[in-house]
Formats: sequence, structure tokens, C-alpha cells
Amino acid sequence: MSERPRACIVFDDQVTSYDFGPTHPLAPIRVALTMQLAGGLGVLDALDTVAASPASSDDLAAIHAPGYIERVQKLSAHPIHQDLAAGLGSDDNPVFAGMHEVSALVAGASVEAARRVWTGQAPRAANIAGGLHHAMPDRASGFCIYNDIALAIRWLLDHGAERIAYVDVDAHHGDGVQAMFWDDPRVLTISIHEGPQTLFPGTGFSTETGGPGAPGSAVNIPLPPGTSDAGWFRAFHAVVPPVLREFAPQILVTQHGCDSHMDDPLTNLMLSVDGQRQSYLVLHDLAEELCGGKWVATGGGGYAISDVVPRAWSHLLGIVAGRPVDPDAATPADWQDFVRVHRGVAAPVRMSDGRTTGYRPWENGFDPASWLDRSIQASRQAVFPLLGLDPSY
Repeated sequence: MSERPRACIVFDDQVTSYDFGPTHPLAPIRVALTMQLAGGLGVLDALDTVAASPASSDDLAAIHAPGYIERVQKLSAHPIHQDLAAGLGSDDNPVFAGMHEVSALVAGASVEAARRVWTGQAPRAANIAGGLHHAMPDRASGFCIYNDIALAIRWLLDHGAERIAYVDVDAHHGDGVQAMFWDDPRVLTISIHEGPQTLFPGTGFSTETGGPGAPGSAVNIPLPPGTSDAGWFRAFHAVVPPVLREFAPQILVTQHGCDSHMDDPLTNLMLSVDGQRQSYLVLHDLAEELCGGKWVATGGGGYAISDVVPRAWSHLLGIVAGRPVDPDAATPADWQDFVRVHRGVAAPVRMSDGRTTGYRPWENGFDPASWLDRSIQASRQAVFPLLGLDPSY
């Protein structure tokens, strides 16, 4: 009797060369710190580690304009130049040597994760270096050169998937993925994020609900700045599970930017690591309920490099592996030493922020004086009728 396949992480050390420079917020060491911590906690022992292969130019052309890919390649070889019309060479997206090669590698890793899950080689798969959800067909945006998530979803569509649900829990709106599947009824994009009034990219209003050929295929839940665990889960549970259940996806693709944390320097949400961990558990359970467990998880944003990202994504990898990390667990002493040596700061000593994740269910009543509740209600009223759901319940 053959053994049941294990979940996997698609990883190559070369992904840490996705590097915009020493002062850029997107520090590649966050991935190395995550792998060190997950290894020290025994999480990686419960996952198959799969090598990544770079996406070819032809692969990338499934979602990106050929001319844009050529510009990335040229600037990758000659990083003294820039192309601001393509978003390359800006403060957000500095040009660097090898930019095309490592960006293609990250994209290929997400495709491999999707392939493993769709073909049954793995029940669940993760690419923590992925989640580059802002990249557009013809330009870089928001630290993202190639959109690995959209490429993985396109691969799934090209290989027989008919209903793919994408859920993005990054503090920033998942605008690039939404844009690429705006008018495709086979792809449901859901983004819960800090509202566009206060955060890049200035999109993700509740009224963004999909193109004329796919009404209700885009779901946006913009949150007020300052939203913490309780408010985040109130909004999530009021919208996401009923929408997913109505859509009935065959596979779940998720983006887990952990910049929603209270310590993140770029955003204004107030989640804890405990809240982020709980969100991963909920998405795992929804994948089990609706997709036979088929789940592809990626990383994303996260700029509290030592305190938050490694802990959050080690929890994510533990849940993908089917071996959740106890939030009361101590971080390994050798990992703390690694952080001290490579970051020059004291590392967190526990896998928890000591927070609870209870929330007031939407069914308990709507408060019209609450910005959060008004946002939730707007999202429900915008999209529920398009999906045959009643926003009153």
C-alpha cells in the first residue's frame, strides 16, 4: 500500500537574490529567517522540499506582455538603466542584476506548487517567496516584477481547472491578480485589505465586483486603518465563507502577506501573529471543506523582518504541512542567535503575541456608526446579489 503524498514547499536558495538593495523594505533575508525558524521548529521535516524551475519567457507571456518581459530581461542585464513607464527603476521597483532570472524563478515555483496540487502529487503546497500580487501585465508595481500567483492560476486554467478561488489576506489590495482575471468567471478573486483611502495601491473598493462577463467574480473587503484581530475576523467571516461556498471552487490559491501585523512599518492594520495564524487555519479548513483539501499558499508582503515574518510564515508552513506549530512554543535558541548575528536585534522568544482571536459574528447585529461595519455591509451589498446570496443574512 503506497503512502499518502505529503504536502510540499517549493523552494530554492536562489529566491533570496530577489533583492532591491540594502535600504529597500522588501528584504530577502525574511525568507531565509523563515526557513531557519521553520527548520528549527521541525516544520520542514513534515514537508517535501521541491526544487523550483524558472518560468520561461513563453510561460510568462501567458500573463505578461512580451514587450514587458523583454524590457525586464534587458534591464536585468544592464541594471544601470531604467524604464519608468514599465515601473522599472522606481523607488518601489529598483532595477538589479539578475532581476529577470530570479523573478522567473519565483514565478516558476508558484506554478510548480499549483502543478503538484492539481495533479495530486501533493495535497497542499507553499511558495513563501511568492505572492507578488501587484505586478500588472505590462508593468512592475509594488515591489512585484512578475505576478507568480496569476501565472499559477493561468496554469491551472490551462490544465483543466474550471473554478479557482483566490483569497488574498495581505494588507494591500491584490490588484494585479484581480486585474488579470477581472472578466473571467472561472476565477473568483477575494481581497481583504486596508482600504484604498489610506494605503497603496488605492484600489480595492467594495464596488469592484468583476467585469461584464464575470459579475461577482471580484470580491473586495476594504478595512479601516487600525482594524485588529476581532474586526478582521468579523469582516472575513461575514463575507468570505459564504462567497466561497456559493462559488464551490475546485482549488484554493491564497496569498499570505503578513504586513497586516500591528508592528509592520508600512501599513496601518493591527493584527497579531495569533490572528494571522488563525487566518491560515480558517483557510486550511475552507480548502478541506470545499476543495478536497487542494490548497496552494504563497507569501507576500511583510516588512517587520525579524519579529513578524518568520513567525507568521512558520505558522503558515506548519498548517500547510498538517503539523501546526503550538503558539506557546519557544523559538529555538540557535534561531535567536541567527537573528542577533544577521539582523543585530533581539529575536522574539515565543511563537505567539499572546493575543486571543475572538470576534463578534455578523449575525449578532450591524452597527451603522461603525466604519468597519459599514465597510462589511457595503461589500456584502455589492457582491452578494450578483452571486445569488441575500446580503440581509
